[in-house]
Amino acid sequence: MILFFILLCPFLMKGQSGPDFTILTDKAFQKLYQNPEDCIRYSQSLLISEKNIEHKIMLRKIISWAYAMQGNYVQAINTSNQKEEDGQEVKQSRFSKLFGDFNLADQYQNLGLYDQSRKIIADILTDQSLQNVSNVKVRMTLAKLYQLQAINDGVSGKYDYTLKNFDKSDRYLDYNNEENTITRQENMIFRSLSLMKNNRLYESKKQLDKVILEIESEGKYPFLTAFAYEAVSRYYFQKEEYTTAVLYLEKGFAKIEYMPYNDMKLIFYELLTKNYLALNDTEKYSYYNNLYTDLKSKLDSNKKEGIQYIVKLLEIYHKKNISYQKQSKLKQVQFIVGGILLLIIGTLVCFYYELRRGRDLKKQLIFFEKQKEIMVLAVHTKTSKTSHPKENRAQDKDIAKLSEEKEKEILEKLKEWENSRNYLSRNMSISILSAETGINPKYLSEVINSKKEKNFNGYINDLRISHVAYLLRTDPAYLNYKVSYLAEFAGFSSHGAFTNVFKSITGMSPNHYIQEIIKNKKS
Repeated sequence: MILFFILLCPFLMKGQSGPDFTILTDKAFQKLYQNPEDCIRYSQSLLISEKNIEHKIMLRKIISWAYAMQGNYVQAINTSNQKEEDGQEVKQSRFSKLFGDFNLADQYQNLGLYDQSRKIIADILTDQSLQNVSNVKVRMTLAKLYQLQAINDGVSGKYDYTLKNFDKSDRYLDYNNEENTITRQENMIFRSLSLMKNNRLYESKKQLDKVILEIESEGKYPFLTAFAYEAVSRYYFQKEEYTTAVLYLEKGFAKIEYMPYNDMKLIFYELLTKNYLALNDTEKYSYYNNLYTDLKSKLDSNKKEGIQYIVKLLEIYHKKNISYQKQSKLKQVQFIVGGILLLIIGTLVCFYYELRRGRDLKKQLIFFEKQKEIMVLAVHTKTSKTSHPKENRAQDKDIAKLSEEKEKEILEKLKEWENSRNYLSRNMSISILSAETGINPKYLSEVINSKKEKNFNGYINDLRISHVAYLLRTDPAYLNYKVSYLAEFAGFSSHGAFTNVFKSITGMSPNHYIQEIIKNKKS
């Protein structure tokens, strides 16, 4: 969904630029929703002859947005951060500072670093003097800021905040131009998706019908039309009307089939795969699943490069210490485990076979208890704080470097990050987790080891398996998926790795787990 946010339109420069530039950049902005390649060519032609530094920055931004809509995140970041070769500098006005911060928040969101984006926007919005401004370009910036923040809240499952922020965004869309119209229509679609996730289906469909009627009557922007149809397909999928969902997906995909909106195409491929699987159409499921897998691999690789690039720019200190911290932790674990193994290996050999069945049974009991808790939390919106009655003095000494306040803050950030479900990314590492939460990787390792009672890999794998198990129990469509698809969905590198980890956590294989659920449903 991150492709559907566009930073800022050319009308923001109205107070500083002449009417000719406003008209030209307005046309470039509209081309973003018509064809990103045309937008890039057109904007670059304007950039060649443009001398005004602020105008050049705006044009580079438009080009950057077009690259992002193609799924080329690395080129989008490079274009957006280009410096002037002639050494000219832009005056750091109040608006240029606001624009720069907004640009960074949008870049973070494009790369899936939602927590970092949220922090930047929250800091901007603490300036109360911005709330009642009359300047058109500042008001448009605020509208986009609230739109971005609404999406950040949606990723965390805070749907009430999401809807409130979309309403705030709409309040600033009071200027009669195309940029305002497009942003308002985007807000309507995003709002309907939030209502859908909150199981308010009637309100969601009503919102979608209204915006589709508006978009179709204009007939200008294939990107917006495809986005709206994709949202409608999700509505019908949630109602288990898979044939109708496919009709809307095919109708929407036809709008962008021959255009390079690659990130949106990926979403269509995934939804078509899910619907055809639910319809038991093996041939079309296989076709779209192959398209999805190939495109996802390309975009994930590009996004990974983009994350590495932006992390390198802003987290240099963390990057230098990651290797040392990993090696140090590994040596400590190896030393401790080695000593323990020497003492207990004889006993383990004697009792291994007898205890294995007991361990598996215990794992199953513990895991199902956890799943029951998750199911209860899914029904009741209030979250309960979990206590940890076990106290380990040795661990307390290790974590003593952190104050209780800092430790509590880190745990709260981890809890918020878990709601984003970014742990499903195959590229997840402690450096990326550090970038997404803004927490020093050393502190992350200490808190995860001491409070989560797992190392980093164990922590991530536990989240992944718990999420997949929850989906299998609550969404019947997932029971029809192959284990290989579940493995890829959960971020594992192979079917075998997923099966091994699943069994180590639940005490049974994925196939056994699925069969037990099916058996229980029949009974």
